[in-house]
Amino acid sequence: MNDELISVRGLTKRFGDLTAVNGITFGVNRGEVFAFLGPNGAGKSTTIKMLITLITPTAGGATIDGLDLVRTPSGVRRRIGYVPQLISVDGTLTAYENLMLMARLYDIPGRECSPRAREVLSFLGLEDHAGALVRTFSGGMIRRLEIGQAIVHRPRALFLDEPTSGLDPVARQTVWQHVLELRKSSGTTIFFSTHQMEEADAMSDRVAIMNTGSLAVIGTPAELKGQTGTPGATLEEAFIHFTGTAFTERGDFREVRRSRRAERRRG
Repeated sequence: MNDELISVRGLTKRFGDLTAVNGITFGVNRGEVFAFLGPNGAGKSTTIKMLITLITPTAGGATIDGLDLVRTPSGVRRRIGYVPQLISVDGTLTAYENLMLMARLYDIPGRECSPRAREVLSFLGLEDHAGALVRTFSGGMIRRLEIGQAIVHRPRALFLDEPTSGLDPVARQTVWQHVLELRKSSGTTIFFSTHQMEEADAMSDRVAIMNTGSLAVIGTPAELKGQTGTPGATLEEAFIHFTGTAFTERGDFREVRRSRRAERRRG
């Protein structure tokens, strides 16, 4: 019996003469925590944008919960939640108002919006801050609220783009406690990208590593470390083994500036 929630088959994306993603095939099981890694320019971000229906594949395709990305994008969007790396909440609204806005955008029936918002606030430990303006929140609280926005419609899969970027270790741990509790309580599939090798090692059931547009390897963290042939290898050493490069400082000046501005707003 196939228990895949996300099925990717020959997924390809070309931009003119550039092949950003080159015919990749893999699956993510229901309820799995799946880490998606890759050096700059590997095709990781392009793949995620295709899976969340922001861009259309050139060839191949994928299904999420049996729905095709291209033929039924609106149905796919109702089955997924997405937390981008940069700020996605409105600081001029309260936590409750942000969740109510998102509930309405997802066409949740009016009588259910407030109970759903309250339920999410309670689940994320933010009920005491429901009426506070989000601009007064710490970075960890903002990230929890962003996760709340992404799950208010009870998605089958949650996509997280570097979910703990810019957070201190305590906030990082708190965010992951809630993410893993979500998986435990509702069976939500978690698909996340990260530049924290320790995070991928500790939190994921399996890891996929992209390199130059192709899928370099996929397996459990233990399997990937074992394939290096080096006793006691770390996941970062496995990453270098399969890609020939290490994670480095990301992006050009404009990307760094955007990221730092977002992190300053988080506090």
